[in-house]
Amino acid sequence: MDKYDKKMMNRLKRAEGQLQGVLRMMESEKDCIDVVTQLTAVRSSLDNLIGLIVAENLKNCLLSEDSELHEEKINQAIKMIVKK
Repeated sequence: MDKYDKKMMNRLKRAEGQLQGVLRMMESEKDCIDVVTQLTAVRSSLDNLIGLIVAENLKNCLLSEDSELHEEKINQAIKMIVKK
């Protein structure tokens, strides 16, 4: 993937803001369930971003002229997804 979409970077910045919010919650000793709920939201956001990046990379690979790299890139994408 040659470049990342501005929407992808905005998603990451949003997740960064959520993490900062979780830190503030922990510092002010908010209830465990509230902290875990926010952490789960951050994790979900990051999982979605990972999926988007892998999908875009795979799409770009399949649209490329170099068909010899297709299988390698597909296997790489699968490993990234299954790694979770």
